[in-house]
Amino acid sequence: MPPLTRTAPASVEDGASIAQLEAVQRRVLWLATSIVHHANRVRETPSGVKVGGHQASSASLVSIMTALYFAHLRAPDRVSVKPHAAPVLQAIEYLLGRLDRRYLTQLRQFGGLQSYPSRVKDPYPVDFSTGSVGIGATATIWSSLAHRYVAGHFDVPQGGREVALLGDAELDEGAIWEALVDPVVPRLGELLWIVDLNRQSLDRVVPDIAAGRIGAMFEAAGWQTITVKYGRRLRELFARPDGDALERRIDAMPNEEYQRLLRTPAGELRERLASGGTAAQRRALGRLVGTLEDAEIDAAVRDLGGHDLPDLLDALARADAVADRPSVIFAYTIKAWGLPTQGHPANHSALLSSEQWEQLAPALGADSGDPWARFPSGSPEAELCVRAAERLQRPSLPRRSPPPVPGDLARTHSGDASTQQAFGRFFSDLARAAPDVARHVVSVSPDVASSTNLGGWINRVGVWSVGERIDWFADDTDTLVRWRESSHGQHIELGIAEGNLVGLLGELGVTWSRDGQPLLPIGTLYDPFVNRALEQWSFGIYAGAQTILVGTPSGVTLAAEGGAHQSIITPSVGLEQPGCTAWEPAFGQDLEWALLHAMSELGRPGGGSAYLRLTTRPLDQSLARVPQEPDARAARRRQVLAGGYVLRAAPGAPAVTLVAMGAVVPEALAAAEELAASGIDADVVCLTSADLVFRALRARAGLGEADVDHAILDTLLPPERAAPIVTVLDGHPHTLAFLGSVRNVPISCLGVTEFGQSGDVGDLYRHNGIDAETIVGAAADLLG
Repeated sequence: MPPLTRTAPASVEDGASIAQLEAVQRRVLWLATSIVHHANRVRETPSGVKVGGHQASSASLVSIMTALYFAHLRAPDRVSVKPHAAPVLQAIEYLLGRLDRRYLTQLRQFGGLQSYPSRVKDPYPVDFSTGSVGIGATATIWSSLAHRYVAGHFDVPQGGREVALLGDAELDEGAIWEALVDPVVPRLGELLWIVDLNRQSLDRVVPDIAAGRIGAMFEAAGWQTITVKYGRRLRELFARPDGDALERRIDAMPNEEYQRLLRTPAGELRERLASGGTAAQRRALGRLVGTLEDAEIDAAVRDLGGHDLPDLLDALARADAVADRPSVIFAYTIKAWGLPTQGHPANHSALLSSEQWEQLAPALGADSGDPWARFPSGSPEAELCVRAAERLQRPSLPRRSPPPVPGDLARTHSGDASTQQAFGRFFSDLARAAPDVARHVVSVSPDVASSTNLGGWINRVGVWSVGERIDWFADDTDTLVRWRESSHGQHIELGIAEGNLVGLLGELGVTWSRDGQPLLPIGTLYDPFVNRALEQWSFGIYAGAQTILVGTPSGVTLAAEGGAHQSIITPSVGLEQPGCTAWEPAFGQDLEWALLHAMSELGRPGGGSAYLRLTTRPLDQSLARVPQEPDARAARRRQVLAGGYVLRAAPGAPAVTLVAMGAVVPEALAAAEELAASGIDADVVCLTSADLVFRALRARAGLGEADVDHAILDTLLPPERAAPIVTVLDGHPHTLAFLGSVRNVPISCLGVTEFGQSGDVGDLYRHNGIDAETIVGAAADLLG
């Protein structure tokens, strides 16, 4: 991976000169530094809690972002900016005229600029929300796939480069490598990653010299690698007599030693440089550095390629010249470049003092008395900003509305069936009843499509891939799933990596706002592994994604699998996830109504995501007692979509109310019959969404979402039928513990509180205390 060598003068777009770009670069550095400075040193903070910000991390990326935004990017390009460089993006957007001046003094203030770029919370254009390191970078991969998918199925504007700006320490995150090794990635020529290689993380200088090894890993994954290491001053020194000794000396020194040089006075720096290597090398180094003035040697050691604008522009041009595979540029930079704190191992969150900030102004051509000044109107730099803004201006996209989703598919759910089986049949029914809705569905799985019952759907629509692939088993009569891969399929299959699944799902879930074309993305995974993908899933929703995640199979009901394949805390996870409604239907009809409703919430302003927890246990569908009379059926549907319904009402006032959710509803019904035989009347409530019922409880107290109707509380637990409550679900019992406060009655919560083990359903239900006998015992205990 040889360093980049310029073979021709860098071409600068729009007729700008390097001198003008350097002037813009200095102003960007000043503004980014000042945004953080004002938030911490000028603005009052009543709470006394530190505001924070990252002047050093911003400074190392200033040159790269100046080259990108003012000389390279085009309107269709999308950029994911490393979280700690948010002030650089804010400074650039201000110079481009896309951020109002008043926001520059509102970094990390309520209603102001977010600490990290946010698509939905910032007042300026943001392509990717970042903040959880690793996820913002990999989002460009999934955005590439999402755009290719939506552009292959619908008429949307042509896309551009998908650019990720990330720090070298960010490459420690496993999400990076989990995404990189997916087989589709080497075919995404629109991908461009630029690594801000400043060799520092939050607490330390990154040990050893890892860049070569990391570059080899990218190359092995099929990427073009470009390195921008040394600037023009250093390369000129390397070309002098004895210069090769200096190049070998700097190449060989560990990161920590190089960083120490940045904090060393010129006289001592001369000695340190000449002290390494063999005697012959030391003599050669002594001869070379002896010819240099203090200022010359001081500037040369700081002259890295990541701050050399012509070299950066050449590197970007080289990346653009290769379109058949992704590219990564390793740009060597200095953390806190141009600031008094540059190179210090503890500079990550360090702030300039007011005196240092004032002294910085003249060095960067700024005025501390007027810190937010733009370039004078009509100046070459101001004109450069205007031209860049015009070049990057995207046409407004007409947003298409998603197709209307029917409320019912007219299937009669009968016999014994699991919600997972009903989920598989759902797509055939949808294609028959609402073909336009089905055309907008895209399903995603991490190598579990057939085991989550998507086989029939895949046979119908095929598998989407980047280009056509031969199905070598198409003529095999024993093949149950026909794996036809083409650019026309509607199912996307990834490797065994749940983080990749939800990363792609999230980007498919923002095409409605990004490309003007809504999709209906549905992802399936084994429910226990929701936790493995939790951060990426949650972050995708935070970034504005509207998707449906289906976790199946779930709980100890997945009896024989045992161990970690039996999910425990996922019902609580779903209940607590913002921007998402969690569902756990017991019966096929409940699933159908909930899934259709969840689809109707996708791809539109004000919409939201959904999480459905399903099971493989077949239940007698007649237990649902779905009314057939139209008005009564419509009323049941409304209750299902509000969070639940009364499945069994005692003849008189109940002595106890049994509330069940999901696969264990038959146990609650059986317990009610046993209690009745003992002369104890019990109501049975079937919850479809503990999430919605909890929101209703908060709404009744004047908390949470103002538009939530809390009438469902009176339907499920009428005040005139208030009684002690026993709750039961195949998950952690605290999920439903809030129900006692609906009527302020005693409550006993049954569920699973320990890791799973193999066995039969009955054995595991008894072991965990979610069987009918334990429900009866809990009710008896409540009644004394």
